Amino acid sequence: MFEQNDNQNTQNTQNEYNAYYQNENGSQGGTSYVNYYSDPSEPPKKGGGKTFLKIVAGLAAIAIVSVSSIELYKMFGMKNTDWTGDKNTTSAADSTAEESEKESIKAESTAPIGNSGASWMSMAAPGDAMSIPDIVDKALPSVVGISAIFEYTEKFSWGFYQYNGDTQQIPGTGTGIVMNEDGYIITNAHCIYDSTNGCGKAVAVNVVMGDEEETEYEAQIVGYDLETDLAVLKIEAEGLIPAEFGDSDNLRVGELVVAIGNPLGFELFGTTTCGIVSALNREVTISEKEMTLIQTDTAINSGNSGGPLLNCYGQVIGINSAKISSNYASGGASVEGLAFAIPITDANEIITDLIEHGYVVGRPQIGITSTDVDEEMAQRFNMPQGVYVYSVTPGSAAEKAGIRQGDIITGIQGETVKNTDELNKIKDEYDAGEAITLTIVRSGETLELTLTLQEIQPTE
Repeated sequence: MFEQNDNQNTQNTQNEYNAYYQNENGSQGGTSYVNYYSDPSEPPKKGGGKTFLKIVAGLAAIAIVSVSSIELYKMFGMKNTDWTGDKNTTSAADSTAEESEKESIKAESTAPIGNSGASWMSMAAPGDAMSIPDIVDKALPSVVGISAIFEYTEKFSWGFYQYNGDTQQIPGTGTGIVMNEDGYIITNAHCIYDSTNGCGKAVAVNVVMGDEEETEYEAQIVGYDLETDLAVLKIEAEGLIPAEFGDSDNLRVGELVVAIGNPLGFELFGTTTCGIVSALNREVTISEKEMTLIQTDTAINSGNSGGPLLNCYGQVIGINSAKISSNYASGGASVEGLAFAIPITDANEIITDLIEHGYVVGRPQIGITSTDVDEEMAQRFNMPQGVYVYSVTPGSAAEKAGIRQGDIITGIQGETVKNTDELNKIKDEYDAGEAITLTIVRSGETLELTLTLQEIQPTE
């Protein structure tokens, strides 16, 4: 979490980014069970700390299993005792049979699982796969830290009226991938743009290299796309070691994957974890946005956002972006091993647009900032359910169509909509330049307005 500390003047809010879009790309309301995991809880720092893991319980469990096995073996071993003679002796034939049984049990216990090897890692990777240490050696120089500073203004609301209070600065950290030696860096959009608290774009972004000098560069935000959670940064540096990118379309469920990132900040810079591909083309809803992602059980935590998910050849096949929150299940049950990455093949076109244009080309927009009027609010304020227009962007399609602040959008193309998600779902079926009809309620009167969709431009 953002820890509240009067001396540091930080804001207490959620660490795992339950994303809320305060524009037409999503409403302020509506939580999602999927959380982002950048870590804005600590000021960026690297090194200076050791982590000790307590595994006493695990060792105790292993010990109990071992003792139980030994006792069971003793019990079943007694079946060969010759009770016809001296109860403390056995026949030579029985002794030989017992030794043979011991060897058989030993052989079975040491036999490899399956046909390809003794470990799950060898079964999860093809024969020509790199070892995990070699994968790390290849990819680690291309992994960087992302340090961002956000400005948060306290807001007090009463109904639809909002008042601003003090402005505070909040630090955040994440992970990035070196795209080429000229200084282009790929990361998650939520690492440099905060939709949760209304901070918006970071006021300062730095890139921290993983070298011994911990070289730090001031970064320029080239472009970002909230809908796909991708961003591109640029630093003035030469001779960087770029990552090798693979083809996520060639992934198979069960395949070995490795993640590298900076969980919980830069003290654990370059942490490596591994697992398998749990599922492909997983449809996941993040802040009312449907995304098609790679699911993995690789351990990924706060601060890993924007880091690489690698295949067994050390190639980037995904960008780590989200995980299931530990508080998803009712009753406080823990949720582990459910993380998600953006397929690199899907990301390529977005990244190219961000570099060349600063935004994703061809996306339609209306040009409003909105919030949902749910059933409870509609009853309280005696208004229809729909999308409340909080503000209209100057020069936008909405302004040209005559939409005003305070209007409530209740329909699009003749279909009823009750929230921003329903509005966007229908809107996104059309291209920029096409005309659509919106049904709005203004001061109790229902109106039909024709609007020509505009192409989404870079957000400032």
